[in-house]
Order: sequence, then structure tokens, then C-alpha cells
Amino acid sequence: MLWGLGVGYVISGMYFGWNLGLAEGGTYGLAIATFFIIIMYVTFTFSYTEMACAIPKAGGAFEYANRGLGKHLGFLAGIAQNIEFVFAPPAIAAAIGAYLHLVYPSIDLIFFAVGAYLIFTGINILGVKLAATFELVITILAVLELLIFAGVTLPEFEVSNLQMNPLPHGFSGVFAAIPFAIWFFLAIEGVANVAEEAINPQRSIFIGFGSAILTLVILCLLTFTSAVGVAGWEAVVYPEGSSIASDSPLPLALSYVVNSEHILYKLLVGIGLLGLIASFHGIILAGGRTTFEFGRVGYAPLFLGKVQSKFRTPTNALLANMI
Repeated sequence: MLWGLGVGYVISGMYFGWNLGLAEGGTYGLAIATFFIIIMYVTFTFSYTEMACAIPKAGGAFEYANRGLGKHLGFLAGIAQNIEFVFAPPAIAAAIGAYLHLVYPSIDLIFFAVGAYLIFTGINILGVKLAATFELVITILAVLELLIFAGVTLPEFEVSNLQMNPLPHGFSGVFAAIPFAIWFFLAIEGVANVAEEAINPQRSIFIGFGSAILTLVILCLLTFTSAVGVAGWEAVVYPEGSSIASDSPLPLALSYVVNSEHILYKLLVGIGLLGLIASFHGIILAGGRTTFEFGRVGYAPLFLGKVQSKFRTPTNALLANMI
């Protein structure tokens, strides 16, 4: 379950957004940035795992900073964590809305975005087991689709494609590409926020974090290489005949292997939506726990720190985050 949460929080970043770093740094620039981000996240993940195992609380970073650095710095850490988990879902909801608006253009994307919030907040309210099981299923489907994508595109891989205009802005592009390299791993730390609800957290959190970061590193390298190696970095940034960057690299890469009517292309587009849903749903789950902990310790209204008696979930915190 925790593996599914850890990978699910992040996996939309494999499908969307990271390719914009290619426009800043080219193949080499984003590759170098990603190398250092992998080192940062691997070391961070295992350090964070130690704290999550020692202090299995829903507050995550807030709880660790509160104990180690005092209540003032703990409060700042908690606010920063809340900003990440509360303000990331609206952006993903907008992406889900835009995605579905393309399929159903007569319906405004805002209705899809609000509908997504209502549905997935509701699932989280109904119980952590249901929420985690749902997250696991859609995460597995999203991972399988990335493997299928790699299996289809890798036979067309050529090293020369990685060497096409590899540093368009020189080495300064490496630094500009760093924010986009983070997309491959952003939000994995949310695993720590469900430690309080884990069975035997000292063991399960370690296994969950470790297996999740290993999976993400493999998927990151596989996705980057197979996408860019088909036709060069510009092919997965700019749609053919357009100078406007797209944030959806996988369909662009796949279009050089199969046409848009091919079943694999349609499958990728469909599963890509599940990647967004996995991250959206998972971050709602983690965000509810961070707001709950803030209420429980008195840094936010006390009603946010209450657990719903029937489902044993932080219903008030989840609803407050949604609103």
C-alpha cells in the first residue's frame, strides 16, 4: 500500500511537465540536473524515512521540525508543508479538467476540476483503506503504461538523438532545468504523513519509502531515455508545426512510432489521465493529514484536528482543504 502511495503521489510528473526542462537545458542540461536531483531525493528519502519511523505522526515535516528545532521553526516547516499539499491539487485538478475538456469540449473544464475534488475528497473521507487501495490500483496501471511506452519506443532509440542540440543555452541551462527535474520525484515525502495509520510503521514505512524511490528512479531514467531517444528533445517539447511548448511529452514521442489512431496511442492518452488522478488523489490524502495535525496541536482551529467517528478519517481537514 505504501509503495502505491509513494509512487502515486509522484507519477503524474512522469507523464507531464518534466519535458519543459528540455527547452531550458536541452538533453544534457536536463540529464545533469536530473542526476543531481536523483542524488538529492535518494539521500533525502532515506533521511526522512529515519524520522518517519522514529516519529510516526501525521504531521510529517512539521512534527520533526517541531521536536528538533522548536515550535517556531516547526510552525514554519508545517506551513511550508501545508502549502505544498494544499496548493498542488488545484493545479492538478485544472490539468484533469483541461484533459477532459478536450474529450468533452461542450463542458467547461471548471466543472471537471470541481467534480474531481468532490469525488476524490469523498473517497478519502470514506476510509484510509479504501483511499489507499484505490491509489494502489491506479498507480499500478500508470506504471504499467510507462513500461508499455518504453517497450514501444526503445526499439526506435538512437544515441544520436540524445546528442541533437544537447545544450542550447550552455551550462546555465542546467540550473534552469532543475525545477523541471524535480517533477520526477516531487511529493514522495507524503508517505510519512500516513505513518500514524500504518501497521508496524517502523518496518512498513522503511519498505514503502525504499521501494517507492527505487521504482521512481528506474521509471525516471526509462521515461527520459525512451522519450528523448526517439527523435531528439525538440520532438517531445514542440508539437509538429508549432513553436509553443507542450507539457505532454509521451504522446509526442509516441507519435513518431505509431499514428494517433493506433490503440497504443489511445491507451497512453487514457492512462495518462490516471497518472494525474493518482497524484491528485494521493496528495489530497497527505494534505488532509497535515491540516489535521495542525488542528490537533492547536496551530489551526481545533475542529480541523478531529477524526470522524465512523470512518476514522480527518473529514474536517479534508473538507477544509477542498474548500
